Amino acid sequence: MIINTGSRTDIPAFFHTWFYNRIREGYVLVRNPYQPQQVTRYLLDPSVVDVLSFCSKNPAPMLPRIHELDTFRQLWHVTITPYGRDIEPYVPPKAEVLKTFRALSGIVGKDAIVWRYDPVFLSEKYSLSFHKKAFRSMAVYLKGCTEQCVVSFIDLYEKTKRNFPQARTVSSAQQMELIDAFDSIAAENGMQIHLCCESSALTAGHPHTDAQGCFSRSVIEKAAGIHLSVPSHSLARKACSCLLGGDIGAYNTCLHGCRYCYANYNRAIVEAQAAAHDPCSPYLIGHAMTGDIIKDARQESWIDRQMNLTDFL
Repeated sequence: MIINTGSRTDIPAFFHTWFYNRIREGYVLVRNPYQPQQVTRYLLDPSVVDVLSFCSKNPAPMLPRIHELDTFRQLWHVTITPYGRDIEPYVPPKAEVLKTFRALSGIVGKDAIVWRYDPVFLSEKYSLSFHKKAFRSMAVYLKGCTEQCVVSFIDLYEKTKRNFPQARTVSSAQQMELIDAFDSIAAENGMQIHLCCESSALTAGHPHTDAQGCFSRSVIEKAAGIHLSVPSHSLARKACSCLLGGDIGAYNTCLHGCRYCYANYNRAIVEAQAAAHDPCSPYLIGHAMTGDIIKDARQESWIDRQMNLTDFL
């Protein structure tokens, strides 16, 4: 199975000590975000965890101890956008994140790290021409460090509309104009673009862009160098073939403060949650509560260990 850490929060940036403690202890307890007293216990054991998957805007705090993960296969998604502190107030400077990306690529390998340029939105400041220039600059810097880039356009979830009322959707024509440019830039820099929950129509005429998903089986297999036999119940959503189950994070805990964020309700709740974090607890936030019902996750390796013809090519 796949253990995901980043669909609900940024564990590498803010909860790295806790995560390494959980690796040492060999398990983690995760509350159901909609029924909090239903708790799932996941083993953090390479015999049943085929890949540890991370999604972060700042993986730097993880790097000093990253060799504690050497027994695990890893897949890293690192988000680097061109927005300033008006949009991402607590994300480190982009130059620092770009350098961290390079360093991390040198540790885990270019197949195990993906650059996320998302979400894309437009404004007077962040125009079409701005995005084209920024995407090219970052792609050139990251050339040779990764072969995969994820692009998506902003979705106006209710939380997003409340926290970022100025946000506007990107029209189909504008999306196509950007993908026209991004596809060419990706080709020049040895990258394939994966669209995240976007129309497959955007791939027409763009050989370096696909709409198969950003955490799909093929992406994970490439990162980990394995073949997977994935049970059908593991697909998390109908919009794509991404394997997003087994997330050990928690909503309303990411301190980056990005205005487009779908995972936080508001800053006050996030700060209260962060104050309840104990790096020694098996729970990301807080501790056990009366009435908790703890059940073991259904965990088994999905690695297909039968020899494949491609293994000999």
